[in-house]
Amino acid sequence: MTIRTADRLLRVEEYYFSKKLAEVAQLKENGADIINLGIGSPDMPPHPDVKKELVYACDQTGSNHYQSYRGLESFRQAIAHWYKSIYDVELDASKEILPLMGSKEGIMHVSMAFCNPGETVLVPNPCYPAYLSAAKLLNINLKFYNLKEENNWLPNMEEIESLCDDSCRMIWTNYPHMPTGANGNMEVFKQLVDLAKKKNILVVNDNPYSLILNDKPESLLKVEGVSEFVLEMNSLSKSHNMAGFRVGMLCGSEKNINHVLKIKSNFDSGMYKPIQLAASKALALDTSWYKELNINYQKRRNLVWSLADKLNCKYKKNSVGMFVWAKIPDEYNSGEDFSDHLLYNKSVFATPGIVFGQEGKKYIRFSLCATEETIIKAIERCEKNVETLVNI
Repeated sequence: MTIRTADRLLRVEEYYFSKKLAEVAQLKENGADIINLGIGSPDMPPHPDVKKELVYACDQTGSNHYQSYRGLESFRQAIAHWYKSIYDVELDASKEILPLMGSKEGIMHVSMAFCNPGETVLVPNPCYPAYLSAAKLLNINLKFYNLKEENNWLPNMEEIESLCDDSCRMIWTNYPHMPTGANGNMEVFKQLVDLAKKKNILVVNDNPYSLILNDKPESLLKVEGVSEFVLEMNSLSKSHNMAGFRVGMLCGSEKNINHVLKIKSNFDSGMYKPIQLAASKALALDTSWYKELNINYQKRRNLVWSLADKLNCKYKKNSVGMFVWAKIPDEYNSGEDFSDHLLYNKSVFATPGIVFGQEGKKYIRFSLCATEETIIKAIERCEKNVETLVNI
């Protein structure tokens, strides 16, 4: 006899990177020297002052105590100041900000707070897979609105409106867009907000990439300020090289924040105080931090463009964020085939676009989270005619 599992496990699979990175690790254990350009985990360190603050705070009396579910007031104030400085958005730190232990937590909690089982949420295709996983685990219906290269990976508002039936409760959007690197604009955000008001639904923008290789960071909340029709998530993972710290934020109206807090407060007992203090220090960094970070990413992106050229992939140079989204050569049927070709014949791992949705079938995603030396090594490998570097 076996223990019966919950039906929700039938609706989801193990996260792609969980499985694929285990495969890559096994290849390495077997002696292969794999270059990983697949995952967006920042390899550069946080600012030295952030690390110092974390170490200092760990030694303070009471640092190990339970913390407020709403987070430290000083941390929420730091988020509010950062939003004003970066996006010119005014937020009430006492009511309109909720710290998160990473964006995945926020995606699940927002979904639980605003959608019942059997109701519908709209998600872009392609998209961050966590939007799908949350909906499936909660038995929420998914409808896809398609993003296409010929429309610069921007949404078709007529298509979205046609999908907004009586069961629709929420629209996920994500600009700057992952995986394509398409940059949103205030006109797109305004159209989404107008639609949300017309249909009495919530639009949620996931906004962790706006400071990476992007000259004009934008926020959905800039359209007309905070309202009951909009929420925005943000994160320190990419912008401050703090992915492992698990620090994010949800911003919106007091009423919507309280709805999400009702869910969140039943799942955790507050964020570790030293992490909140370190995150506050990160948010107070001056603009030189972002400029230096982007100088490094620019150099890496130029090299990844060279790599894509060697592989006969096509890409757009007006994209932003920490990835290069490229169309694969015509002779390959799918990004999976091309990804496996690179992995098994060149010992280079890049993510097939199908992971993010059917619209990504003929694409591949290269991460910029690797040193210049590593990317140059990948270019050299892809210049070689010798194949089968890895024993399958």
